[in-house]
Amino acid sequence: MINLDIKIRIILIEKVNKISGEIVEGKYMKNNAFISVKSFNDLETEEVIEVVTPGEFTIEENGGFKAIYEETEISGMMGTTTTLLIYNDELVLEREGTTNAKMNFKKGETSISIYDTPYGMMDLQIKTDELDVDINENGGKVFAKYSLELGGQAPIV
Repeated sequence: MINLDIKIRIILIEKVNKISGEIVEGKYMKNNAFISVKSFNDLETEEVIEVVTPGEFTIEENGGFKAIYEETEISGMMGTTTTLLIYNDELVLEREGTTNAKMNFKKGETSISIYDTPYGMMDLQIKTDELDVDINENGGKVFAKYSLELGGQAPIV
């Protein structure tokens, strides 16, 4: 069995008004941030993929948070924009560009996703075992432990 984990850390750089671009304080601001995404599994304990990249972090009117960043060559998805929608009990990962997907992570639940890459499309079934969200208007951390099942194959946990 393989355990897949993802750790996300958001560190604010400055708060910018969404409309004027001025640096200001206040709610519903577009915040410049560093976004760190670290992925690993217990099958290949030596292989950890970590991407630290500039991005944007906003507080959404529905009480959630949004982090947006551009994928890099390191992730193998250059030309893709990743959006993380973060709520108290849910993480939604959306990718648009050379790779397209919408993946939902909610503790104890299973979701289905179509993962579209330049090499073809895959059906993914995502079972979220753990989801810890510690985030506020100043940034924070998200941790998810999940298993994947690929197009009817046995699960990769």
